[in-house]
Amino acid sequence: MKAIVNVYLKEGVLDPQGKAVHHALDLLGFEGVEDVRVGKQIVLRLKSTNLDSARAEVEKMAQEILANTVIEDYTIEIVE
Repeated sequence: MKAIVNVYLKEGVLDPQGKAVHHALDLLGFEGVEDVRVGKQIVLRLKSTNLDSARAEVEKMAQEILANTVIEDYTIEIVE
């Protein structure tokens, strides 16, 4: 079983990396982009075969170490 955790800055938190990418896109002629937010994706291969326990385990990982929940949000996708 595989878990995909996407971590990204909360709305309202300054994203200098996103601003730099947005500026670079503008310079390259991609002017249709309104905003860029940069995040990270963490892919976990799990031993668990139970969907509910896998989701609970990954939720705990995200809360404790994968995301800084003060300034970041995250989504979890479990792929069987």
